[in-house]
Amino acid sequence: MSFPLPLRRLLLLIAATAIATTLLITPSATRAEATPSAAQAAATPSAARAGATPKLTPVAAGIIRGNKIVAVARAQQGKPYKYGARGPGAFDCSGLSGFAYGKVGLTLPRTAQAQYTAARKISQAAARPGDLVFWMSGGRAYHVAVYAGAGRVWHAPKPGDRVKLARIWSASQVRFARIGS
Repeated sequence: MSFPLPLRRLLLLIAATAIATTLLITPSATRAEATPSAAQAAATPSAARAGATPKLTPVAAGIIRGNKIVAVARAQQGKPYKYGARGPGAFDCSGLSGFAYGKVGLTLPRTAQAQYTAARKISQAAARPGDLVFWMSGGRAYHVAVYAGAGRVWHAPKPGDRVKLARIWSASQVRFARIGS
């Protein structure tokens, strides 16, 4: 059975996220929880030991948060572009990114340029879903989108258009950046 290419990419992204999350659990936390001392075992109720949640590394937490940001942006698909709009019924480009980040507890400045200034610049190779992609001209950001992975972004493109998933165009004009870890 063969799945369409977009579905295969989505399944691959989900699988990669699950594997990364599993592999990025802090080793010391799992070791400590897996082998408690005799005193710890005696003092801790068995239900509490069984329900212990391993501590995630900052990278794993960032991957999970990034996937939530992408999910929020994806949920806005089809909503109209409106200059200055921050949602939930319509968006401009920076309004969409600000809305998606806001749903995971992160506040972004209002404009694409202000978001670019606030973000930590990263390479395209380091980019992961949930990062920000900026289109630049003359050293200024004029458009921002949420990176979905595999060279695609969720964005509110222009008047008369709607929030959608698109391939990154004019790759030489884009810069990648991250808010948080």
